[in-house]
Amino acid sequence: MPDIAVFLQTVKLPVMSEVAQALIRTLNDEDATGPQVAAIIGKDAALTVKLLRLANSASFGLSRNVSTLDDAISLVGMARVRTLGLAAMMGDAFPVIDGLSRAEFWRGCMVSAGYAQWLSGHLGMDGGRAWLASMMVRLGELLIAQAEPGHLSAIERLPLPPGGRWERELQLTGFSEGQIMAELARRWNFPADIVRALDTSSDPMVAKPFNRLGAIVHLSVLLADMPSAGPETLEELPEDVVHALQLNPEWMQGKFPDPDAFVQIE
Repeated sequence: MPDIAVFLQTVKLPVMSEVAQALIRTLNDEDATGPQVAAIIGKDAALTVKLLRLANSASFGLSRNVSTLDDAISLVGMARVRTLGLAAMMGDAFPVIDGLSRAEFWRGCMVSAGYAQWLSGHLGMDGGRAWLASMMVRLGELLIAQAEPGHLSAIERLPLPPGGRWERELQLTGFSEGQIMAELARRWNFPADIVRALDTSSDPMVAKPFNRLGAIVHLSVLLADMPSAGPETLEELPEDVVHALQLNPEWMQGKFPDPDAFVQIE
């Protein structure tokens, strides 16, 4: 069986800044406060500007302008600002890959994250963790493309059915993108539930015990990969995963969100 540690030795691993590492530590701290998160983010001026611009965008629909991180956290929520900050920093840390549209790639990550937050909210789970795990999962493809540039065209060749990218990654490298990101997240000291969700995301039904967060990430990535963006796509989701999560199909049909409404980080 291939060794992920050996694989990661073949790539230039992304370096997380001190600010990112401090934010990750707050994920493991149940007592972390909004002012603490604001103080951490405030050490990175560029990130602060990016998050304030995002908070003032139409995506959040806030009733007034946001001029400080404290305001952003008060109006948007600490968890949301923190996860958006981590997403922005990971976007800067990972390489640009020739042959892969950066705009389309990050749009896919954001749409997947949005679906994960939507599904987790219905199940009473932590939407911020679901959003973050689902945003991260596809980043492993960037490392595959860095290690083996020739694999990217094979992984992305059309037609690309939902879930097809995972199958091709496993055939070519022995790992899925989620498994690669799980190892990286473990090294970065992400919470164990996010690490396990990433590790089980490509095939959640084989995980023992069943991992709900991994199953949510699985479904959200499938939805983001589907060319159609309407409720009819729900019929294409794997019934065993939907049933294992005890999702309500009627609720999903009635509350299906518009993917274009999900926040994107430019």
